[in-house]
Amino acid sequence: MSGAARVINRILAIGSDLADSPELRRQKRLLVLFSLAVVAPDPVWSGVYLAYHEPAAAIVPLLYTPLALANLAAFSRTRQLQWAVAGQSLIILFLPFLVHVALGGFQPSSGVVLWSVLAPFAGLVFGGIRTGIAWLAAFAGIVVLAALVQPRVTNNLPEWVVTVFFVANIATISGVAFALIAAYARQVAAERSRSERLLLNVLPAPIAQRLREREEVIADAYDAATVIFADVVNSTPLTVELPPSQMVALLDEHVAAFDELADRYGVEKIRTIGDNWMGVAGVPGARDDHAAAAARLALGMLAFVDERRRSGGRCLDFRIGLNSGPMIGGVIGRRKFVFDVWGDAVNTAARMESTGEAGRIQITEATYRLISEAFVCELRGPTEVKGKGMMVTWWLVRER
Repeated sequence: MSGAARVINRILAIGSDLADSPELRRQKRLLVLFSLAVVAPDPVWSGVYLAYHEPAAAIVPLLYTPLALANLAAFSRTRQLQWAVAGQSLIILFLPFLVHVALGGFQPSSGVVLWSVLAPFAGLVFGGIRTGIAWLAAFAGIVVLAALVQPRVTNNLPEWVVTVFFVANIATISGVAFALIAAYARQVAAERSRSERLLLNVLPAPIAQRLREREEVIADAYDAATVIFADVVNSTPLTVELPPSQMVALLDEHVAAFDELADRYGVEKIRTIGDNWMGVAGVPGARDDHAAAAARLALGMLAFVDERRRSGGRCLDFRIGLNSGPMIGGVIGRRKFVFDVWGDAVNTAARMESTGEAGRIQITEATYRLISEAFVCELRGPTEVKGKGMMVTWWLVRER
């Protein structure tokens, strides 16, 4: 970064604080830039007014610089954005009105009072809709007052100067207003993008789309899907052995890898509860190969653990269970909502995990019938399953 760039960067950051979020930091820098943008043309305005013997009008633009700098100086000490916005908005609201009065009205002053419209724009960008409306009301009051206070119909400015100032005022105000609106649009787009990412972190994309459209109740029946549960076997001893930060980091590494595998194979992650990972294939979008997709994910999970073990990393051991069948799915909750699936098929999948063995994938006969041609499976035989009695189950070994 060059010396000039460093200086500019330090000036723009005068109101920033280390605790500020990136978005707040950007807003503060934009306010400083907005405040300083009007300083450069002020001497030109004042010089022209003074050259044509309008000393009262010439003084007002020169007042902007010390007032704006004083407001920025206070901002550098308080670091309070809203107070700085209020100060800047007051300056930009009243000074053009004073020039309007000094030059005699709307036409003789080239509509200079229109500069005050930047106050509600600033309120909207930096404070939101309610703040913007408040400053818009203030601007409307200034315009009404300007219409009532027109002491003269002419001044010493030649007609061509008045015309040039009309053009300059319209062009400059439009440019600054556009820049503020563009900044506001970027801010709204960034907020929407963050909200979208958060929403997609907890809901499948099709469900999120329906929720955005304000569908009150989201509940669907799925004729065929496959649920997968993966649960850590040796987590309790590790919570004693490892510090909390290391234990959480270890779980996070495994869960992050499972999430990536789920995306790869088209399995929808439903949730993680503690050290238990749950997903479903065929929900919310139906697919004929739901059982194969869940099987590939399960094998991928064990492959990740094996590869980690071979490389010497600390590993968690998982029991994995799969079951296929009909189920229902929907969104529950109003404040902290979640998409979930229910039904006997889901409960049975959970039993496949809990009655399984570490490092192995237990599947029901329903899942076996769907994948037996494409996957190698080993018969486990009759197995006592809580709430289900004796069930014939299989071990999923590998893909053919």
